Amino acid sequence: MSIEKLMGAIKQASMGVVEAGAPVAVRVGTIKSVSPLAVTIDQRLTLTSEFLLRTTSTLPLKVTIGGTDYPVRDDLQAGDRVVLLRVQGGQQYVILDKVVDG
Repeated sequence: MSIEKLMGAIKQASMGVVEAGAPVAVRVGTIKSVSPLAVTIDQRLTLTSEFLLRTTSTLPLKVTIGGTDYPVRDDLQAGDRVVLLRVQGGQQYVILDKVVDG
């Protein structure tokens, strides 16, 4: 085995150790579109709905009091910034919540 192949094998093995030590990565993305759902990360990667999991905190919520609906939480909209958790293996991202500028 040549030294280049050996170094490549060592590098590949060490990358696997790093990945295994960090099963979740936190990212911030921007909603590109709602229907169909798409989120852009770093202006170079767009995740489509098959790679995204939504939590209930990202869904619209209304309460009905005395026959009148009151909005508590709006649905995601294009341009909203969201916190994403990358699931181990990097195939899916959980949309945890919207980012609020404070």
